[in-house]
Amino acid sequence: MHFSSSFPWFHRWRRSIAIGLSVGLLWLSCAQGAMAQAAANPGRTGTNIQPYIDRVERQISEFTLDNGMKFIVMERHQSPTISFMTYVDVGSAYEQAGKTGAAHFLEHLAFKGTPQIGTKDYQAEKPLLDQLDTLFGQLEAAQAQDKTAEVTKLQQEFNQTKAEAANYVKQNEFGQIVQQAGGVGLNATTTADATRYFYSFPANKLELWMSLESERFLEPVFREFYEEKQVILEERRMRTDNSPIGKLIEEFLQAALPNHPYGRPVIGYETDIRNLSRQDIQQLYTTYYTPDRIIIGIVGDVDPKQVKELATAYFSRFKAQSRAPDIVVSAPTPQTESRSVTVTMPSQPWYIEGYQRPSASDPNDAVYQMIAALLTGGRTSRLYQSLVEQQQLALGVDVSSTFPGDRYSNLVLIYAQTAPGHTIDEVAAALDRELNRLKTEPISAAELEQVKTQTRAGLLQLLASNQGMASLLPEYEAKTGSWKNLFEELKTLEAVTEADVQQVANQLFRADNQTIGKLVPPAGG
Repeated sequence: MHFSSSFPWFHRWRRSIAIGLSVGLLWLSCAQGAMAQAAANPGRTGTNIQPYIDRVERQISEFTLDNGMKFIVMERHQSPTISFMTYVDVGSAYEQAGKTGAAHFLEHLAFKGTPQIGTKDYQAEKPLLDQLDTLFGQLEAAQAQDKTAEVTKLQQEFNQTKAEAANYVKQNEFGQIVQQAGGVGLNATTTADATRYFYSFPANKLELWMSLESERFLEPVFREFYEEKQVILEERRMRTDNSPIGKLIEEFLQAALPNHPYGRPVIGYETDIRNLSRQDIQQLYTTYYTPDRIIIGIVGDVDPKQVKELATAYFSRFKAQSRAPDIVVSAPTPQTESRSVTVTMPSQPWYIEGYQRPSASDPNDAVYQMIAALLTGGRTSRLYQSLVEQQQLALGVDVSSTFPGDRYSNLVLIYAQTAPGHTIDEVAAALDRELNRLKTEPISAAELEQVKTQTRAGLLQLLASNQGMASLLPEYEAKTGSWKNLFEELKTLEAVTEADVQQVANQLFRADNQTIGKLVPPAGG
């Protein structure tokens, strides 16, 4: 029901951050469609865009409850639907060493219900859940001491108790309530920076959303914890251990960002997942799922006054808490030479390059975004034309200007799938030529303006998406201090010059700042 991935991209116009592959591909498709319109009608996305943006801004309002929870509401009556986004300002980067995967685990458990939802009799169920936690701790202790007989006995008791607890569970009752009321797109994603919960409802179900969403975060019950652990372990096997590209990305990040939170997998390491307890998840929830870290985006056919009244009634029940301090993350140790990892698994060859860059708050952030768009912003972009169309060395190529997050120092990531009959070395050499060209040859004003036109068109398309805006408004609020910076960023992108691009390219694309990843099939495979 809920989708998370250790190798996702989320396109913010042409800028990428990790959020979930399904959302990213949808938004990329939208942006490409808008780019095509822009190419056909360049004047329509030029000087006329600002009045439209101003009108959109006037449709947006915000309020903050006394407990610190913020709501951003965009009123739009084109269709009788509403999209919702609960943005929790904590992701896997906040996990303690040895507890990786906890944020993603919590995301899964947030669908399991409350004392009222998802259970036949919570008073009878709760003692069994507590007993399971006790038995789990005893099992771990017995296993650590190699007490085989005791382990066998405890495992039998654990399995029996788990079966008894399962008898009280109403499977997926939360999702069924949403579906029966006409809800669509019920899902969630966990990234290094944040956790998002989202779906859409008919406009007349606003109060139902308020009730359901407030209940599941006010009184969550982490039932089916041990069953869900097996689900997550299987997810890890499928998307990382048995996935060539997933395995490559995990090893690549460890090499590119050692001793840095972004160097750890969002889904967690297998050993950590196995050892996580329900108390570990409860601690993360209690520490970080506080009202001041929750920002809710609501976009669609709504009355902002009614939204505030209902939000006050339902979400003011959350008690204000002292904000847990943000983690302090130092920039990765500067590289002094190129790094490289190679993964050998049955697969079409892939080639990736990563270059360390500062966080999204860096003054040159807009230039990094523009470089990504120049290289892979549509079918007319440099890398697509060179590697895919002309030389036919790659089946596809793309650039993420921030990976795997953007709150802290991260990577510009370039990745390409090698075309049949060609080698990774050919792709690497062709890529190197294009990056050197960007460093040594000033781009033309016409090429830069074309990319800016594409950016304007992509923004217009996103502004028309309820779900897109419901996600972006809370994100900009959390990361930049105000949702209004979503619109201010366009002005920053417009201000990028040809000289800016060349200067940043020379700072970024250096051999001593580079990590290379290669996915190759076994010899003879």
